[in-house]
Amino acid sequence: MQLHISGTTRLYGLVGDPLSAAKSPQLLNRLFIEQHADAACVPFWVKEDNLPAFVGGARAMGNLSGLLVTMPHKERMLAFVDELDSTAGQVGALNVIRCEADGRWIGAIFDGVGCVLGMQWEGHHPANKSVLLVGAGGAGRAIAFAVASAGASSLTISDVDERRADDLAAAIVAATGCDARSAAPDPLGFEVVINATPLGMKANDAMPVDPERLAPGAIVVDIVNSAEPTPLRRAALARGCRTQDGGPMHRGQALYALRFLGFDYRPDGRSLPNGDPG
Repeated sequence: MQLHISGTTRLYGLVGDPLSAAKSPQLLNRLFIEQHADAACVPFWVKEDNLPAFVGGARAMGNLSGLLVTMPHKERMLAFVDELDSTAGQVGALNVIRCEADGRWIGAIFDGVGCVLGMQWEGHHPANKSVLLVGAGGAGRAIAFAVASAGASSLTISDVDERRADDLAAAIVAATGCDARSAAPDPLGFEVVINATPLGMKANDAMPVDPERLAPGAIVVDIVNSAEPTPLRRAALARGCRTQDGGPMHRGQALYALRFLGFDYRPDGRSLPNGDPG
């Protein structure tokens, strides 16, 4: 497959730091080729301090149609958009921006619903299960709201910033009525454990939870999107747990994000459950 760039090509970007493991440009460019779209996606490696300067330049580009936003910009980018969908406003972070023809930037976030959709695809639906979520950053907040809305029986949130975990738990209770609380990252007794921290991206990272405390048969979801199983997933498999890497979440959020940007994406022929239009 060859990508053809012309003077009319619409540009989409992936903004973050680092981007060494990013797979979105390959996914989007493959989709654009398959759908004969005059569009291309490129990575924009932007350091945190350079985000305002990047946005200033990006706003001047008349052929920029959208941006995917990843760490560490998901929360700071809120200040640079003109409008937020309801979920992004609730979560306090975004991961995709649609650049309208009139110059408005509209932000949304699909980390959470993408994670739950990926879990459903893998047969790991969180409904009626006790869930431990480790990490209350941008992705973690989105996953917390989505898991609670999907019918988790209880949600325990752990973060190195205890106040952030407390605040998120209170917001979940207020918004969804789910039994949510903050606590230490002890996985004992939980049916689902989700790692929404960056721990596992590097070989010498500490474990987000003590794998010896995992119950055999528990579902362990590590959203780190790595070609090789993370140390957490390897340890969980050795304990007899069912595990899931970041791939299904990546594909799930891509489905939602691309629909938001105006493209029909069905990874491996999969779509939203029960005819949900998204």
